[in-house]
Amino acid sequence: MATSQTHSSDTFPQIKQPWYTQSIDKTLHLLESDSETGLSSDVIEKRLIYYGKNEITEIKGRNNWEILLDQFKNIMLLMLIVVAIISGVLDFTDLQSGKMAEGTVPFKDTIAIFAIVILNGILGFLQESKAEKALAALKKMSSPKVRVIREDQTMEVDAINLVPGDVIFIEAGSQLCADGQIIEACSLQIRESALTGEANNVKKKISPKGLPEDTSLGDRTNMVFTGTEVIQGRAKVVVTGTGMDTELGKIAQMLCEVETEPTPLQQRMTQLGNILVSGSLILVALVVIGGSLQAGNWSKLKELVEVSLSMAVAVVPEGLPAVITVTLAIGTQRMVRRKALIRKLPAVETLGSVNTICSDKTGTLTQNKMVVQEIRTLSHHFQVTGEGYAPEGEFLTPDQEKIEPATHQELNLLLMNGVLCSDGILIMEKDWTILGDPTEGALLSLGGKGGFFKEDCQNKFKRVGEFPFTSERKRMSVICQGIWEGETEELLMFTKGSPELILEHCELVLRGTETSVLTPEQRDQIVIQNDQMAEEGLRVLGFAYKPMDQIPTEEHSAENNLIWLGLVGMLDAPRPEVKKAVKRCREAGIRPIMITGDHQLTARTIALKLGIATEDELILTGQDLENISQEELEKEVEKVSIYARVAPEHKLRIVKALQKQGKFVAMTGDGVNDAPALKQADIGIAMGITGTDVSKEASDMVLLDDNFATIVAATEEGRVVYMNIRRFIKYILGSNVGEVLTIAAAPLLGHDVPLIPLQILWMNLVTDGIPALALALEPAEPNVMRFPPFSPRENIFARGLGSYIVRTGIVFAIITIILMEWSVNSSHGDPDSWKTMVFTSLCISQMGHAIACRSDYRLTAEINPFSNPYLLGAVVITTILQLLLVYVPFLQNFFDTKALTMEQLLICLGVSSLMFVWVECEKLFIRWYKNR
Repeated sequence: MATSQTHSSDTFPQIKQPWYTQSIDKTLHLLESDSETGLSSDVIEKRLIYYGKNEITEIKGRNNWEILLDQFKNIMLLMLIVVAIISGVLDFTDLQSGKMAEGTVPFKDTIAIFAIVILNGILGFLQESKAEKALAALKKMSSPKVRVIREDQTMEVDAINLVPGDVIFIEAGSQLCADGQIIEACSLQIRESALTGEANNVKKKISPKGLPEDTSLGDRTNMVFTGTEVIQGRAKVVVTGTGMDTELGKIAQMLCEVETEPTPLQQRMTQLGNILVSGSLILVALVVIGGSLQAGNWSKLKELVEVSLSMAVAVVPEGLPAVITVTLAIGTQRMVRRKALIRKLPAVETLGSVNTICSDKTGTLTQNKMVVQEIRTLSHHFQVTGEGYAPEGEFLTPDQEKIEPATHQELNLLLMNGVLCSDGILIMEKDWTILGDPTEGALLSLGGKGGFFKEDCQNKFKRVGEFPFTSERKRMSVICQGIWEGETEELLMFTKGSPELILEHCELVLRGTETSVLTPEQRDQIVIQNDQMAEEGLRVLGFAYKPMDQIPTEEHSAENNLIWLGLVGMLDAPRPEVKKAVKRCREAGIRPIMITGDHQLTARTIALKLGIATEDELILTGQDLENISQEELEKEVEKVSIYARVAPEHKLRIVKALQKQGKFVAMTGDGVNDAPALKQADIGIAMGITGTDVSKEASDMVLLDDNFATIVAATEEGRVVYMNIRRFIKYILGSNVGEVLTIAAAPLLGHDVPLIPLQILWMNLVTDGIPALALALEPAEPNVMRFPPFSPRENIFARGLGSYIVRTGIVFAIITIILMEWSVNSSHGDPDSWKTMVFTSLCISQMGHAIACRSDYRLTAEINPFSNPYLLGAVVITTILQLLLVYVPFLQNFFDTKALTMEQLLICLGVSSLMFVWVECEKLFIRWYKNR
């Protein structure tokens, strides 16, 4: 097998080719390597320069300073910075000219506004500063040292210095550090679940003529891959790919190419900022120009600029970023209680817009535990109930009649066969689990349901010989000695394995208590039974036995003339709670899709049981996806709910095709291979139990219980968060519009500006902010999962929110302006007390407004007042704080307020209640209008 090196100094082997299709001799020839002597040092040096080091390379992202500076490019913060600078300039001018009133704190507005700007910038930075760690996690998946043949010497080198053509040794426990083709192998089994998503170990061997070109990644048995782990055996391998030229490198490249899109919430907040700033600038222009025209000259420019500054501060909801951040954080805590861990804060709200969930099958839709579903003997058909590996369940006839296994001799022997012909151990910890092969776990659980437990069976029948399972024989036999019937010891051989091969070795059949010759017609019947069970997506095993005279030493002669017992069909059964979760998805307008590496028959069976697909629904396999273009796939995705035998790149294509059709996609994944699709999806969901670090780092959310039902629960929480965000946006902006209109009206009516920037900041941050935080804790409306998800591309003011804000703002302004006119004309004592009345009235009005905002359609009297005790507390605390501003001397001086008389305070409270009355009346009118 050795080949001589003929490496030229200016040509290098082309390593980007399907090596699995080549024979090992051809591969060694193309790589100009030798299986016995390896590469020479000068060839290694040149190849290391040409191909680069054996490592995953990262694309440099933004550093922390760049992320922090980006926060201050927000248009609302930029406007506040301009307002703070102008306010500072005006204060400085007044200070220099001696026009500043005695006792006034200079630059207090400027300092307060800059403090808000910095706080908002820091909040944004904290949200974004979590750097992408998916590529860093990929880099950790390579072994630091490896045994290699170089210049006819076996040595240990750093994995980072491997080059294509190197010959390496691998053994049980090794972490693969390069892709390669097998030169020699002995009982080699590799766990590739991190790369392919398939849980079973893969048996590897030499392929003398190579494999077909359409062989999927999981079936390339002559190749080994970076990031996988050797479970059993050893091998000699020639390296075919290093660094970014490995299968792991391709995934890293796909990760780099996936562009991160802004979340719906980020897009809406940008949109909101643009609208508010544009509206503010228009109002400022109108006030300055209108006021100057009214005065007939520019003599009141300074006063008009002060009015404009107050309006600009009033327009910007300074407390909104903090309220949204806290709301998302609260949503995160709620989701953790429901077994969903949010890694990226905006994903909390994004979940509410999901209309398509692409889910893995194994472990997410299913229990990841093999469970026997049915048994067929030649004369009987039994269904088996039960969940997981628990030895609890019933045996039912097709008519759902319960039977006792003890009444059926062939069933008894079959159950005992399954228990004795197994090496696994069923144990009870927190739950029933299997030490060993999952298939044997299903058989031990089945035996327990029929009263055959391993310890009891082994006490009754001692194993005295065995012929272990091999991939060539596809069966396993054990010889046991004990008392079965009567009082004399018997020697019995129990065999299980591939139904077709077991049947070939059977000459007799057990029916009831009678043994008879197996006729051709009966053989055909068994084959039909096997085909029917396989078409149901079941994994089918055949069982037989044979009385022996002596312990056999040679398997070929011993495993003949067997007595057929029957067939057992098992399945990785669906999780019991998932069917209900799928139904909730359908009711909520969310479409579930299954994407699995398993066979299409198995996938179809699970999908039908869960209600994910219908009988006549189209199924696409990985091979089908290879044969169609992306444009063709985009046309098909609307009709397909099951994808089977898919590879990593297929998942990415499916997500892109769905997104092209306007779908908002959540994608689950657990392997390294899933990382690009998780990053591409609108919501990437990693598995907390079986997931790799790479998949978790690429995700937005981690399922702590790997359960599909948890995704649906998290989606519900996402909807609640989005509804609460809309709830407090209409609450905050309604008052902001009222403030702006009041400030704009004052000079037009011949009055001073009623509110200074510091008072507006107080309203926006405290009297608006605290109740808004409480509204974020509002529980879900009863119908939250009974309507389709809202479009992630809908305008922030969609579905009547914009018109509500305008209406409410106008009502706020009208009520406040009427109060302002009355208080100016009838003020007693301090002539400026009317400003404090306007300030207090606006603040207290918001308390009633907050209570009315708890529901869009239910009256406050119809809602349990204690279902959100935080809001009641917020209203009381905020009202007390407002009264402190009015009556505490130090705060009076700082916020330019005056103490109100009891009459003035009662008038403010009375006028403030009108806002609550208006919103409740509006709900009644809308209800009447809809029910006409």
